[in-house]
Amino acid sequence: MPIHSVENWKHEHNYFTKNEHGELRTKIVAVITVIMMGIEIIGGIAFGSMALLADGWHMGTHVAAFGITLFAYWYANKYAKSSKFSFGTGKVIELGGFASAIALAVVALVMAVESVIRIIEPQNIKYNEAIIVAVIGLLINGFCALMLKDSHHDHHGHHDHHHQTHKEHHHQDNNLKAAYFHVLADALTSVLAILGLFTAKFFNWVFMDALMGIVGALIITKWAWGLLRVTSPTLLDIADQHIKEDIISHIESDADNKISDLHIWPLNSEKSAAIISLVTHCPQPPQYYQKLVSGIRGLTHITIEVNHCEHEQPIT
Repeated sequence: MPIHSVENWKHEHNYFTKNEHGELRTKIVAVITVIMMGIEIIGGIAFGSMALLADGWHMGTHVAAFGITLFAYWYANKYAKSSKFSFGTGKVIELGGFASAIALAVVALVMAVESVIRIIEPQNIKYNEAIIVAVIGLLINGFCALMLKDSHHDHHGHHDHHHQTHKEHHHQDNNLKAAYFHVLADALTSVLAILGLFTAKFFNWVFMDALMGIVGALIITKWAWGLLRVTSPTLLDIADQHIKEDIISHIESDADNKISDLHIWPLNSEKSAAIISLVTHCPQPPQYYQKLVSGIRGLTHITIEVNHCEHEQPIT
């Protein structure tokens, strides 16, 4: 009997979880950051403070990073159901986070280089004015950090796919997490700027203003490296070893099944697809094996290949 329609067998390949709350807050923070960036750059030039200038330049690159974050949201949402993407646009969010991490690392490098130059060639600093601007920057950066603090993991999403049901759970948004780290880096730079300016003013340790720029650069570099480590596995299709072990355990603990080939690759920060090839003396329909692994968290879009072993010897 011919099949006239396959609609009942079709399923969605969209693994992008929209975060409207985080996206809106990122837009607000971006506007605030642009305003404060201008104030700090002007103040740093006028008052001769490297720490203040570093904070202003730093915020400028964060504005660009927020642009990356917002573009990633827009692009992922626009093409979420496009057939051009085999598994939706979930990886676009990870790519946004990765790009922001690179920007964060560049900021740290520029801060470190300029700070070293200022140590070698100290400049006159108008401490009182510079401290006032740095404190204002800290207050604004602190407010922005609080706005984004929980937004990168406080939204929910779920996908029902084939024979597997996913319960609601917290979703980590690495794109927004990168934006949060940029704001946090701004706040940290403001703190270090205040510390450097105070010690330079009251103890005459002029080098402290520039030294704080180096300390900030090191801390920001660490954050950037952490973001790169979180986002790169998804972009490079690095398999989740915990999911791999669970699949092997669930399949091979049933009958005399043995997995002959297994491919796992991430679709976004939390979901992974799998192709499972197994050999057994007692073959069952693919749906049977899909049910065996249906409880593995994060596993979706499962393809099963069943090979009937006709040999009498046990499978090894």
